[in-house]
Amino acid sequence: MLLAWSWLAAAAGKKDGGRVLMRAAVHSLTAYLAVISVLCFWGNHSFWGVALAVGAALHFLYVMSVIDRFPFTMLVLQKAIKMVWELPDVMRVAYAFVLAMLCWMALWSFGVSGIVAMPIPNCGQWWLVLALSVSLFWTGAVLSNTVHVIVSGMVFLVLIHGGQAAASMPPKPLLKSLQYAVTTSFGSICYGSLFTAAIRTLRWEIRGVRSKIGNNECLLCCVDFFFHIVETLVRFFNKYAYVQIAVNGQSFNRSARDAWELFQSTGIEALIAYDCSGAVLLMSTILGGLITGTCTGVWTYFTQRDKAIMVGSTSMLIGMILVGLAVVVVESAVTSIYICYAEDPLLIQRWDPEFFEQMSEALHQRLQYRSSRARQILNGRLDHLPDTSSI
Repeated sequence: MLLAWSWLAAAAGKKDGGRVLMRAAVHSLTAYLAVISVLCFWGNHSFWGVALAVGAALHFLYVMSVIDRFPFTMLVLQKAIKMVWELPDVMRVAYAFVLAMLCWMALWSFGVSGIVAMPIPNCGQWWLVLALSVSLFWTGAVLSNTVHVIVSGMVFLVLIHGGQAAASMPPKPLLKSLQYAVTTSFGSICYGSLFTAAIRTLRWEIRGVRSKIGNNECLLCCVDFFFHIVETLVRFFNKYAYVQIAVNGQSFNRSARDAWELFQSTGIEALIAYDCSGAVLLMSTILGGLITGTCTGVWTYFTQRDKAIMVGSTSMLIGMILVGLAVVVVESAVTSIYICYAEDPLLIQRWDPEFFEQMSEALHQRLQYRSSRARQILNGRLDHLPDTSSI
């Protein structure tokens, strides 16, 4: 938690803080995974060593495939962090949900401790811990997405009314947003929490591979097949649904579909696909979890060596959930900015004219790039058609 809030404070307080911290999170994760992999091999834990080494390699390849997107991603993150720090009530809500998660984890830890202490044969401990870990992860996702809805609704109201102190701002907006999130919208939040994170991660990976294929038609065809499957899933399960839930009170699937249709009809989807802010925040979350798991695992290694991997991996999951609750406020601000820009670009222009010009220029460039790439692919396929002029 201290790492997450320090990250946010440094990014908001320094002019180039976003760029420096983003690079630190991205490159530190690769190095950290590689170092922990070596330590696992040294401790005769070959499976975890191979898994972490593969993770480090995949992360490095992904970063290399999207490194040209980082300047725009840094810009969006800095503006989102600026907005969040201008809403102190939102930060208090995040603290309250972190406290609630800590209370749940304290209760959850008693169950895990009992399982670890029991002499269960045939790797039964691992399966029970896995089942409890899935329940913990889903609970963390539900709380995180509840904060997402609360913050999204608050940010949307601020942008619509031109500021928190505006006369048209409704009374006690945060309290109403909180009440709405934990009552009317709670079912949609729980439902969406099962799918959105996994589908979004898969989409990032496929986009990174797709952008580096070049003119290999066979490989491009295979990747496009999987890409369209994931795009269909994204249409019904995406994080932008939570903004629509907060604003319009629709069901999760309808909110996701409406948000995606809005982006595609306005062309904003091209800008969202170019933005890697969600991936960078995920890297920060994973790095925080790894640091937590490493510290706990090392301590356990010197006290109960046979339990080190189990305790370390469980602590890593707990650290990821807590750090994720801290950084979700930034992700909520990013999603709200895109929704508002798609609904009415003048809302962003009124809030930050310079940022509006930068977003408009980036959108124009992405639409031009997509048009030229589509033309290039079409011309390439036409060149491979048989010549029928002599027939």
